[in-house]
Amino acid sequence: MTELRTLGRSGLATPRLVLGGNVFGWTATGEEAFRILDRFVDAGGTMIDTADVYSAWVPGHRGGESETLIGEWLRRRGSREGVLIASKVGMLHRHDGGKLEPWRIEKAAEASLKRLGVETIDLYYAHQDDPDTPMEAVIEAFDRLVKAGKVRALGASNFTARRLARALSLARELGMSRYEVLQNEFHLLERGKLEGELQRICLAEEIGVLPFYGLASGYLTGKYRSEADYGKSIRGDRMAKYLDGRGPAVLSVLDEISAQTGATAGQIALAWVAAQPAVAAPIASARTLDQLEELIGAMALELTPAQLATLNEVSAGSA
Repeated sequence: MTELRTLGRSGLATPRLVLGGNVFGWTATGEEAFRILDRFVDAGGTMIDTADVYSAWVPGHRGGESETLIGEWLRRRGSREGVLIASKVGMLHRHDGGKLEPWRIEKAAEASLKRLGVETIDLYYAHQDDPDTPMEAVIEAFDRLVKAGKVRALGASNFTARRLARALSLARELGMSRYEVLQNEFHLLERGKLEGELQRICLAEEIGVLPFYGLASGYLTGKYRSEADYGKSIRGDRMAKYLDGRGPAVLSVLDEISAQTGATAGQIALAWVAAQPAVAAPIASARTLDQLEELIGAMALELTPAQLATLNEVSAGSA
């Protein structure tokens, strides 16, 4: 039976993998996308992570394409049983900073609910912090969504330790819904955006962490080992910073552990994330069924203490 990990005090739970929805409506479309979603759920997956901004960066897109595709899949499926939907607000309007004004939160939530074709979003994030809007107003706006039954639980993404602590304190003072989940970047080549004070807060406050970029945009799968490999995907231009840093050393250790376990480098990288304090599950996306099958293999992979320690050591220079 698939191990489920709780998300804060929300009552929600997920196996050790959340399916990223950033590719849906972009590089995963139509029947192939529906097959990916079907297979994920059939394999024991529960949570699909999307956002209103997915995929506004694509020429001709406006944002909401991922939610629309997931909504169509839910309609075709005919049931939400066993499926949790996470979405986000606060990054779509990049020209003015992706503000979290209350009216934006309310309007965005209604639009996401409509695109998804659901009455309730299971987990709704502030996609990024908004220092220009009073935090009390942000908390009150999210709390109204929870009280109205439009959202089950709240999350914070791309928050610093100081701002998350302040948000939790304010929610407590106001007697309102708090952030139960943190979603920040975290992987073997980027540890500093979680480790330290932020991780300690999550542990002390029982905040579940669902990190994104668990595979470092695909670098940790091992397919980008030189500049000649950049053309293997549309994210290839992001690989230079890893090739010039700790990346090759980390890949070498992943290769060693792969030889010991039979698991792929990507599976090992995700299993390392899932084994870290406060982390409930990494988020990873798949453009194809083959990619998804590899991700599914990470859900049950257990690394030994020695393997985890070796990965901790080789990746420590990136913290």
